[in-house]
Amino acid sequence: MIFKKPNAPDASSNESSDVSQNESQYASQDASQDVSKDVSQDVSQDVSKAQSSDENQRKLVEDTLKYFDSIYPEPKCGLTFQDPYELLVATILSAQCTDARVNQITPHLFKAFPNVESLAGASIEAILDLIKSCGLYRAKAKNLKLTAQKIVTEFKGKVPGKLEDLITLPGVGRKTANVVLGDAFGIPALTVDTHLGRLSRRLGFSRRDDANAVEADLMKIIPQPLWTRFSHQAINHGRQICRARKPACIDCKLNLCPSRVI
Repeated sequence: MIFKKPNAPDASSNESSDVSQNESQYASQDASQDVSKDVSQDVSQDVSKAQSSDENQRKLVEDTLKYFDSIYPEPKCGLTFQDPYELLVATILSAQCTDARVNQITPHLFKAFPNVESLAGASIEAILDLIKSCGLYRAKAKNLKLTAQKIVTEFKGKVPGKLEDLITLPGVGRKTANVVLGDAFGIPALTVDTHLGRLSRRLGFSRRDDANAVEADLMKIIPQPLWTRFSHQAINHGRQICRARKPACIDCKLNLCPSRVI
């Protein structure tokens, strides 16, 4: 019987395999490092872009506030009123109705019903007769009476000075409540009507259509003490210059406005 001597391990083959494994390992490490570097660069670029965007927005907000102060130095509510009761009633009437029209109606209304108690006791017909030149007057007459009754029974005859209480009143949403808070109680509030909503989107302060969402976006970038003032200024600007159909960009000095067209 002939025994064959086992072949000795091929040293060159092993060395080649080791080299191949090492090269593969190094290549994998290099690729991993490249991917990590690319990801790091992408993240860095994204952070840089975000910081640049934030800085641009801060600059635009600052410029907007200064510009509004220069052209609307003493902004005020367009509705005529003497106390929270009168402003609440006037604001309810102002839905889909001009301030000018409401200001023609309220003197006669308040002469007939000078306080919340008298309005609560009024007949719907009597209220209708005084506000019939106002849009949606039937629904508004009903809401005015119900609101007055609720103030008498639940708030001791005083218009509440808290948002969460005001929005429980019939015909009162956040916009109406914020008007009352800001102008009757001196509590900073943002009144997002069609004008302020439009300006906010054109300026890039908000991308959303819902008024409550726009309000939330503005709260983050407009200093709270300026909320009421800014609201009136923006509403004036929307009526006079940044109109819905034909904004007069040539008359506006907000050069950083992203929607500016000259």
